[in-house]
Amino acid sequence: MLQFQIQVPFMCVSRALVLLAVAATLAGCVTTAKPVRKGPDPMHVAMYGPQPEERFPLPAMDISRVNPKYFRQQVAYQTMEPAGTIVIDTQNRFLYLVQGDGMAMRYGIGVGKAGLEFEGAARIGRKAEWPRWTPTPSMIKREPERNLKWANGMEPGLTNPLGPRALYLYKDGKDTLFRIHGTSEPWSIGKAVSSGCIRLFNQDIIDLYGRVPSGTRVVVLQHQTPAEEITPVAAANGFVPPAAI
Repeated sequence: MLQFQIQVPFMCVSRALVLLAVAATLAGCVTTAKPVRKGPDPMHVAMYGPQPEERFPLPAMDISRVNPKYFRQQVAYQTMEPAGTIVIDTQNRFLYLVQGDGMAMRYGIGVGKAGLEFEGAARIGRKAEWPRWTPTPSMIKREPERNLKWANGMEPGLTNPLGPRALYLYKDGKDTLFRIHGTSEPWSIGKAVSSGCIRLFNQDIIDLYGRVPSGTRVVVLQHQTPAEEITPVAAANGFVPPAAI
């Protein structure tokens, strides 16, 4: 019986082995792609950037842990209040500066215990740049270890709880002890905090301070129902992203 032996050329066998090795290597390199976490919008980073021209140069705010809905923005807002009025919605953590024609500038806020103790209408009786801070007797009693040493007042500066600006609310000619001010704790925006009244980002209180005169009407709402999400219609303060310039 005749036996036949088929000989495969050595070059073909070698090429096949190389292709199999490459395929195996590529298979071993396949990994599941991890989602890339998106950082803050460059527009917001610029909005809350440093302000070196201030009396006490302000550093940039760390906004990475803040929900973007609390960033300053122009929104559609229906109210019976006239343009120029400040409306503070403590439950939903928003402050609105009514602009008229169904629009408002909206700022995210943090609400301290004192911010929940006043409701109704008042007016801005005093404005102060880089104000001194003096804790009230109730604040000293509530947190003596933190506040007693400042009973005679704290000098203005970056560590001052009122921040770079403060708006003081008066009613019937009397100080209500209700304040709208800045904060060096950006993570507290959108939250209920242990002390203070109504706090805004430092950059936001500077913006609001420049928009409102003394005598401005302020309406504080304490029991609003949850607000619907409102889509911003324009960047606040006239900011335009660099790519659009």
